[in-house]
Amino acid sequence: MKLIGRLLLIVGIVMVAVAGFHLYQTEKSQDEALLEAEERIKQGLTETEGETEGSASVDKKEPIDFQTETGEAFGTLEIPKLEKTLPIVAGTDPDSLDRGVGHLDNSVLPSQGEQIVLSGHRDTVFRNFDQIEIGDQYIVHLPYGSYTYEIKETEIVPEDDTSVIRQMGEEVLVVTTCYPFHYVGNAPERFVTYAYPVEMHANSD
Repeated sequence: MKLIGRLLLIVGIVMVAVAGFHLYQTEKSQDEALLEAEERIKQGLTETEGETEGSASVDKKEPIDFQTETGEAFGTLEIPKLEKTLPIVAGTDPDSLDRGVGHLDNSVLPSQGEQIVLSGHRDTVFRNFDQIEIGDQYIVHLPYGSYTYEIKETEIVPEDDTSVIRQMGEEVLVVTTCYPFHYVGNAPERFVTYAYPVEMHANSD
């Protein structure tokens, strides 16, 4: 019995160590992605200012022309309620979600007039997401501008419910994460927030 107890103790210690190492690696990856995103935003702002100051005849880059590559950190999601600023990464594959908040490839980006879908893990980027309520805001910062959205609706859906992703006929920021928030293992549902534009201002204004 003592041997079994010791083995169980060792297994427990190993599991805790592995979980701790994975959490450390994830946080490190997210920190790197945040720096990458902030640099991308800064670069976009600098380029736009240069165009404005250099010549009024230069065509300004429109949001519709903005391109991203899977795994690239290209913007940030600010959540004032949680006092967080998180990197937005292109793609919702496991590697992208380990780096930050994933942007669904076949959804649009701010100022493109349709559904924008962002997803993240409840135990990493969206930790404390149980505090989010209707009326709270998101601010999306991109190389071509910053966009503010207010949460007007929330819902809880099964994990395999794909009806959340759809054409909505207007600009809506949809942010999703696993639910219940403190569920152990693979959560069976998704918590979805729908946020609508409050104020839009381009960096080039």
